[in-house]
Order: sequence, then C-alpha cells, then structure tokens
Amino acid sequence: MPTMQERAESTLSALAKVLCLNKRKGIQSASASWLSGNVAQQLSPPTEEGMNLHRHASLGVVRLDYDYPPAPGDIDHPGSFGYDVFYRVVPGLTFAMCQSGEMPPEIEERFTNAVKWLDAKGVSCSIPSRLEYMSSRSAHACLPHVRPPSPRTVTGDCGFFMNFQHIARRVTHKPVIMSSLCALPSIVCAYAKHERIAIFAANGDSLQPMRQLLRDECGVDPEDQRFVIVGCQDVPGFEAVALGERVDVEKCTPHIVKLAQDIVAKHAGTSTPIRAIVFECTELPPYSDAVRAATKLPVCDAITTCNSFVALMRDNSRFGLDHWHVSWDGKQEEYRFGQNLTSDMKELLVNSEHAENTPNLLV
Repeated sequence: MPTMQERAESTLSALAKVLCLNKRKGIQSASASWLSGNVAQQLSPPTEEGMNLHRHASLGVVRLDYDYPPAPGDIDHPGSFGYDVFYRVVPGLTFAMCQSGEMPPEIEERFTNAVKWLDAKGVSCSIPSRLEYMSSRSAHACLPHVRPPSPRTVTGDCGFFMNFQHIARRVTHKPVIMSSLCALPSIVCAYAKHERIAIFAANGDSLQPMRQLLRDECGVDPEDQRFVIVGCQDVPGFEAVALGERVDVEKCTPHIVKLAQDIVAKHAGTSTPIRAIVFECTELPPYSDAVRAATKLPVCDAITTCNSFVALMRDNSRFGLDHWHVSWDGKQEEYRFGQNLTSDMKELLVNSEHAENTPNLLV
C-alpha cells in the first residue's frame, strides 16, 4: 500500500498535468473547486493526521510566568495577528531565568510540555467526509465543532527565549522561531557587506551574553561591524517594560522614532549606511509602522517574523490550488493568564492573573 507521501506526490503530479492541459486548451479555473476537493480528499484520509491538512495555519506562543498588560502589536496581544494564536504559560519560568539561559530540570520539563501542548493543540472529533468537498466558508458554517487548528509555528513572548530555541526544537517538528533574530541570516544576505543593520533591544547590553548563541543558532555575530546595537532603556516611558507596567505607546512612539531617526542620520552619507532595522524586543512591534514611515526603511520585528513563517502554510488565493485548508474565521480566542493549565500547574505560577491585563479584542 502506498504511503501518504507517495500518494500525495502521485496526486499532485496528476493535478499538475490536468492544470497544464487546461491552460493549453484555454480552460479557466471553473473546475478549480472540484480539483482542490479531489486533491484534498486524496491527500487527507479521514484520520487525525489527514484532517490536519484542512486546518488553517496558526501560531503557538510560549509565555513567561509574567502577567502584564500587552499593547496591540505586542506578541502577547492576540489582536496583533491575522490568524489564530494560542498561548501557554510556563509556571515558574521567570524573565530572569530566561535571560540567564538556564532552567532547572523541573522548569525545563514544564517548558517542553508547553511546546508539546501547543504542537498537539485541539481535541479529537468525528468529522464527516463531506468536509473534503466543502469550501472553507461552508466548513466553518456547517461544522462549528471542528477541532481548532494545530499551531504550525512556535515562538516565545520574550527575545531571551532564543536561549531555549534548541530545547524547543527537540520536541517538535514545527518551525521554532523564539526571536526575531532568527530572521537575521536572510536580512544579512539582502544587503552588501558595507551596509549596516540596526538591532533595537530593550537594553543595549542584553545581546552581549547571547553572542555565542546567536553565532551557533543563526550564523551571525552581534558584534560584527555590520550590526549597530541600539538600546531602548533610556527612552522616556519605555521603562514600564522592565517594571511590568502598561506601556503608554502614544507617549513612547515619538521617542522611539527619534531614536531610530538619529541612528539612521548618524550613518547617512557615510560608507556604512543603515539599510534595515530589526526590533529584537517583543514589546517593540507597536512602534514598527511609525519607524517605517519616518525612516523609509524596512523594519523586522517579532510579528513580521511570525507572519513570514505562518505564510509558508497559508493558501495563496492569487494563484495555484485553492481551498486546500479551512479559512480563518477572523475571530481570536480570548486568552487569560494561566489559561490552558491544569489546576495543579496553576498553583505553581509565580505570578497571579490580573483580569485588567486581559487584552480587549474589541478595541
């Protein structure tokens, strides 16, 4: 009996021939829905593994044991994403521990369990075979009980989770992007060696202890002359990040923009101009658009990095096969700190939940 992979290759090969023949005959995509349904049926047997191909791409976020009020654009605010995002806090995993890069065995076990939980998000259900022929919109309307999508990408809510990138990779085959710094290799490749890339961190000295790690994981050295490290620790209002308080984004925005403009201006007209900006801190994305507008430079952050990986598993509606996965319904699941933990695990939390910190998804 052919394996699922062999069956998939055979089906896609046949589909390619049909599409090529239709193109030669001038036949438009009137039969596209039948083709996609036929391919989905053959690629996706009525099993848990097969039905995963129908679920739209989503993101899993491992959270520190740290409850704070995230602003829109923050990775801990579900409204920052145009797809489903699921969170799982690791009881006992503090910011200091994450920054040090070391976890006691019991915390590491909870961390790996969180990654595994995100990997296996959802519950089993009986799904009628008709789903294989239904459009994504119809599937949502007729089957509201369909199991939620399993996250296709796993990340963390702190840039220092980069310290545990290798641990997370051991327990999942999904892409693991624990920091926007994972995007550095492609950004570096896009520019000449004399051109500079500014890396904004919550604290300018925070990347120094991660130098060897970044070299091993990303193949880049933050002390390379190509990188200009910029600390935001002196930005008025941004101290709220370190204090775990609500950040006044409106107050901080002009100062973050001014900092970016000054750094760009300092290198303008020299042989080492800044060509791109990377926001390493997960609480910097709320300022990305303002910095893009002010500097006219590309800004990479935690959100764009996640988006780029999630896009690898999303349907491209402009060309190719359509309706091979269920579309996102546009509704985020509200998350409260400590949600998705057992009662025993909740008792191990260092920080308690504060209801006022739950993001308002209606804003």
